[in-house]
Amino acid sequence: MADFTYALDTDGVAVITWDVPNKSMNVMSLEGFALLDSFIDKALADEACKGVVITSGKKDFAGGMDLNVIAQMRAGGAQAIFDGVMQMHAVLRKIERAGMDPKTLKGGKPIATVLPGTALGIGLELPLSTHRIFAADNPKAKIGLPEIMVGIFPGAGGTTRLARKMGAMVAAPFLLEGKLSDPKKARAAGIIDEVAEDPLAAAKEWVLNAKDADLVKPWDAKGYKMPGGAPYHPAGFMTFVGASAMVHGKTMGVYPAAKALLSAVYEGALVPFDQALRIEARWFTSVLMNPSSTAMIRSLFINKEALEKGANRPKVADQTVKKVGILGAGMMGAGIAYVSAKVGIEVVLIDAAQEAADRGKAYSTGLMDKAISRKKATEEQKEALLAKITATTDYAALAGCDLIVEAVFEDPTVKAGVTAQAEAVIPADAVFATNTSTLPISMLARASSRPEQFIGIHFFSPVDKMLLVEIIKGAQTGDVAVAKALDFVRQIKKTPIVVNDARFFYANRCIIPYLNEGIRMVAEGVSPTLIENAAKLVGMPLGPLQLVDETSIDLGVKIAKATRAAMGDAYPDGAVDEVVFWMAEQNRLGRKNKAGFYTYDEAGKRGDFWDGIAAKYPEAAEQPDLAEVQHRLLMAQVLEAVRAFEQGVLEDIREGDVGAILGWGFAPWSGGPFAWLDILGAARAAEICDDLTARFGARFETPALLRDIAAKGDGFYARFGGGQAAKAA
Repeated sequence: MADFTYALDTDGVAVITWDVPNKSMNVMSLEGFALLDSFIDKALADEACKGVVITSGKKDFAGGMDLNVIAQMRAGGAQAIFDGVMQMHAVLRKIERAGMDPKTLKGGKPIATVLPGTALGIGLELPLSTHRIFAADNPKAKIGLPEIMVGIFPGAGGTTRLARKMGAMVAAPFLLEGKLSDPKKARAAGIIDEVAEDPLAAAKEWVLNAKDADLVKPWDAKGYKMPGGAPYHPAGFMTFVGASAMVHGKTMGVYPAAKALLSAVYEGALVPFDQALRIEARWFTSVLMNPSSTAMIRSLFINKEALEKGANRPKVADQTVKKVGILGAGMMGAGIAYVSAKVGIEVVLIDAAQEAADRGKAYSTGLMDKAISRKKATEEQKEALLAKITATTDYAALAGCDLIVEAVFEDPTVKAGVTAQAEAVIPADAVFATNTSTLPISMLARASSRPEQFIGIHFFSPVDKMLLVEIIKGAQTGDVAVAKALDFVRQIKKTPIVVNDARFFYANRCIIPYLNEGIRMVAEGVSPTLIENAAKLVGMPLGPLQLVDETSIDLGVKIAKATRAAMGDAYPDGAVDEVVFWMAEQNRLGRKNKAGFYTYDEAGKRGDFWDGIAAKYPEAAEQPDLAEVQHRLLMAQVLEAVRAFEQGVLEDIREGDVGAILGWGFAPWSGGPFAWLDILGAARAAEICDDLTARFGARFETPALLRDIAAKGDGFYARFGGGQAAKAA
């Protein structure tokens, strides 16, 4: 069975149907492109064919390009990429010109596209080359060009066509932010042409009645002017100046795709359309040859998708959750209840007081009301979701739950108490999960009568927005419990990583040193402005001091005291505690009390740095280089990731990279800590570590595994990219 099929109906309309075998969503391959090209030739050559409709045999139109195509193109080098892209341009340009006379722009055959559902990437670039786009009235469908989100940009004409169709300013959110729209919003924006109850019938009718003028794209017509103005038109000049500033402000110059996209639009707007396509192809080639795009595609698409599909799931029977009990109706428990009920799981939400349980359920009410106000949900959906949540104080309501998620205070005694209460009433085969960010799972499992069914599930706050869930195996956790946790995370549409039990697990193990390094530098007299901007200029979404404010300083004090008690003389962060404890004494607890490293107004809006920092820790006359500050901030995180993998806490570098980006926003342009080390080169990384160790101490010592990879000229993905666990160096 082929990716495309061709059928000429009795009215003379050729219907080309895209239906890739053995895939739930159409993706474009080189073979598919070639077949589509041959069918277009067939239609244009057939006198009986009056026009063409391209549609899908699936519920959606297409999910984009098969990423194996990009890998194949990249393997051949820059020339192979450029040639491959230009071949795609040739096919789409053939569709666009549709056999018309290039001088008179007459005599062509109308070609329309029908989108039954979602159309992303090449799934929209192909329709944009046709003469009219019809979509089904399907509110669940998503239409757009999301390539920028995985480190590339629309390179099959989508960038050039959308910018010329809408103007650079109007197209910017769809190109530079990857904004997706439902069909009606896409129609209102001017991306597609019609939304119809029966789009196939509407498309056929249009094809049979189309005139020559209907086939001529604006940019092929005489006298075309770019909407909003070309770059040196007064209005266009301001658009491009503003866009350049906006892109740099959002990307800090570390995301090559955004700059390349803007360059392709700017340069392309100065030349005829076909030359603009060549410019787009050259910039696209440049981006694909950049290691950042390879790393981002691998982590944010390929590896993320593999983990969501259960790449590391134990081979046990399906563990789909039917009824979940949530112990603790605070912010975390309420969030877990919401995401569970949203996907149709029955929820029992328990707290010590009915008022607290009701307040936890009300959190879902608030989120649904907000969604309704934004027309993203209906009253019926709200009522259906709330009906799934039972808020109570009665543990007997947990009967029949196949999964329990405990989300009470980070106190072992409190957790032990609710564990015993729940296990007294839940089924013998139910899995018990504790949502903890710091407490050892194996220790908490001592309160359980069935430790093989006890596991850690670490959600990130706010639960409804954060994509990552960290699953932690205790010393006795069994495969069924792991599978249950993974299947639950899949159900609630999150991305899981699985790690072994150790202090701070994986995410917090890596992020705490980042916070601490920023605080250390404050104590050393490094300018807080330099610290924060160094972090942002290397791609971190928040500087360490702002992140401390967001997570709260008193939480840092609690963690420090607990860690010091556990580690004794080996505790390494006394210099950090001096600053953090002093801040807490000054009642500077962060954003939550509108007073931290930063100042905040009454509405909670962040202002400048608090003057008290400079008074207590004056800035040194001589400040370090930007690169030195960046190396300290990045290596503080990356070396912990390597040590976690080396020690077996992290079993798969793919989980390490995906978890870092989704969990705490580690420089997404890099593809994650292990991908960044591969981009940097292990030898260069070891050299930086040796220098930092000599000047700042043992926390920067090069791990043995990194040293071994450097000595052998190897890379983390070359050695462990298939999901292999670390071996002794």
